[in-house]
Amino acid sequence: MRSIVCLPSPLAGEGLGERGQTSGSMKKQDFAKHLRKRMTEAESILWYHLRAHRLDGQKFRRQQVIGDYVVDFVHFGTRLIVEADGGQHLESARDHQRDAWLSSQGFVVLRFWNDDILLRTDGVLEAIWQALRDAPSPPTPLPRGERGGRQ
Repeated sequence: MRSIVCLPSPLAGEGLGERGQTSGSMKKQDFAKHLRKRMTEAESILWYHLRAHRLDGQKFRRQQVIGDYVVDFVHFGTRLIVEADGGQHLESARDHQRDAWLSSQGFVVLRFWNDDILLRTDGVLEAIWQALRDAPSPPTPLPRGERGGRQ
């Protein structure tokens, strides 16, 4: 089965073919880099607030490859994914399949419409902050003397 790679329009989300797969001409990592260079206005605004630990000191990464997919923003410590969606995502079966797979991997996916990000930025940031607060804490590492194996 052959996938056709179409570079995303400025309004596109992931821009990948079926199930987020690329052809051999553009690997997932290269495609993620391409997306980082060509973020939508909504993604740029959201990234301004999420980058450099600006949201409550939390570290987010943008356009990250997870499995067969490229996610817009991810906080790996809490396994929280934030997606900025345009109209092409309205009732998308592909998005439901993608979210189900990401959830099965332990991620929580928050989706926001581009209009909400552009017009109600504070509300979107509040929802992300609340999701970070509600996320289970990662396990605390044992002190050095109590770890198994080499010390």
